[in-house]
Amino acid sequence: MTFPHIDPVLVQIGPFAIRWYALAYVATILLGWRYTIGNIRNAKLWTYRPPPATAEQIDDLILWLTLGVIVGGRLGHVLFYTPALIWTDPLEILKIWHGGMSFHGGALGVLVAGLAFARTNKLDALRLGDVIVAAEPIGGLLVRIANFINGELWGRPTTAPWGMVFPGAGPLPRHPSQLYEAALEGLVLFLVLRWATHGRKWLNRRGVVMGLFLTGYGLIRISLENVREPDSYMPHFPLGLTMGMMLSAPMVLLGLLLMWRGLREPLPPPVAQEEAPLAPRAGADEPA
Repeated sequence: MTFPHIDPVLVQIGPFAIRWYALAYVATILLGWRYTIGNIRNAKLWTYRPPPATAEQIDDLILWLTLGVIVGGRLGHVLFYTPALIWTDPLEILKIWHGGMSFHGGALGVLVAGLAFARTNKLDALRLGDVIVAAEPIGGLLVRIANFINGELWGRPTTAPWGMVFPGAGPLPRHPSQLYEAALEGLVLFLVLRWATHGRKWLNRRGVVMGLFLTGYGLIRISLENVREPDSYMPHFPLGLTMGMMLSAPMVLLGLLLMWRGLREPLPPPVAQEEAPLAPRAGADEPA
C-alpha cells in the first residue's frame, strides 16, 4: 500500500499555518474537558463518594493540565530522546512547532500539574487523577491519527498486506503503527476505562481507574514497540528493549499497585442522592 499523502497543513494563511497535529491537541483538550465535566455531573457514577471536584474546578484545572502536557511533553522528548539539544541547540527546545512531543513526558507534566492543582485547592489528588485519566484515550486516538497524517513514527518493515510505504522511510512496506496505537491506546483503552467508570463504578474507589489506565497503556505501548521503528538517533539497548518499553514498564507496576490498593480498600456507606452531587468541601474526603 502507498501512503495517502495527506497534507499535514489544513489551512495556510500567509505565514500562519493550521496543522492537523495542533488541531489534534486542541480537540483533545476540548473533548476531554467536556467528557470530564459530564462524568462529574453524572450522579450515577458517584454511589459511595461525591465527585473529587466541582465542574467549575475542572474548568480551572484544564489550563493547568494544558501547560503540563505542553511543557512536560516537550521536555520529556528532549530528556528521553534528544538530550544533545540541551548543549548543541538549546533554543530548539522552545520550538515546539517543529515537532517532538513525548507521551511519557506529557504524562509526567500532567501528574505534576494535577498534584499542584489538588494541593492548591485541597482536593484528593488520587481521586482527581481517576477522573482525569478516564478522558486521556481521546488524545491517544486523535494525536496518533495526526502522527499518521504527518507520515512520522512509522513501524518496522513488514510483509503484511496492509504494510505501507511511507515517504522518507525507504522503499520497504512498514507497519502503520500509528494506526495500531490510535486503535489500542485510543479506542480500546477508552472503552476499557468507560467500562470501569460507568459499568463497575470504580470512580468510587481511590486510584483504581488511574491504575487501570497506567497498566493498560503500559502493556499496549510495550507490545506495540515490537512493531514500531525506533528513532534513528536512539542507541541500541540490550535484549531488544526500546526507550518506550523502559519508560512504560514502571507505569505497569505502579498501575497494578494502585489497582490492588484501591480494590482492597473498603467503601464508605452509599451516598443518598437524587441529583448530581456537589464536590466535597476541603478535607471532606481522604487525603491523597
